[in-house]
Amino acid sequence: MNENSEELDNYLDNHYIHRSNWLRAAVLGANDGILSTASIAIGVAAATDIREPIILATLAGLVAGALSMAAGEYVSVSSQTDVEKADIERERIELEEMPEIELQRLADIYEKRGLKKETALIVAKELTLKDALAAHVRDELGINEINEANPIQAAMASGAAFTIGGLLPFLVTIFLPLKSMEFSLYGFSLFFLIILGALSAKTGGSNIGKAIIRITFWGTIAMGLTAAVGYLFNVNIG
Repeated sequence: MNENSEELDNYLDNHYIHRSNWLRAAVLGANDGILSTASIAIGVAAATDIREPIILATLAGLVAGALSMAAGEYVSVSSQTDVEKADIERERIELEEMPEIELQRLADIYEKRGLKKETALIVAKELTLKDALAAHVRDELGINEINEANPIQAAMASGAAFTIGGLLPFLVTIFLPLKSMEFSLYGFSLFFLIILGALSAKTGGSNIGKAIIRITFWGTIAMGLTAAVGYLFNVNIG
């Protein structure tokens, strides 16, 4: 029995949905880190022939972006957590005040999922006896440990990923030749984005080709527009 339980746990651990929360935050952070800092660097590089303003603008964008990403993710996920907690508390009160109605509501959910009416009621009763609140939170509200919000984890993943992603184009502004800096930034950033797209697709079990095409297309648009702005104003800084 224990062996079967362990095999089931291992099987469930192999599913990609368990990685969705941290993977989403990490990929979004790294993608924004690369695109934001590279776009800033390209825009400034297109408007000046001096390295220092490019480095300074890119560094400022990197720091501000990482902090903004972490703070935004924390606030967003915290709001989601507050909503979940409020719904759980409301469900707890309803279970105390009208247990029979809640039992029938749970049975109706199982019946709609394909169980016979009698079977659905039996399942609802047994789950209610074990842990009524947990059953309603999972099956009525749709909240479980897979999609449960974690503000600190999401904020740290986003901020760290943005910093790592942003460091890549930042290093390009320091070490690559100043001449044709915009093209170097575009080429390396596109390369970084392709690697990110492939890694995230592989980690999430999705199509690698589609991920690469998607991230390359939108990355090119973002960097191309900022380069156009820099060329348009063409201000000599310094």
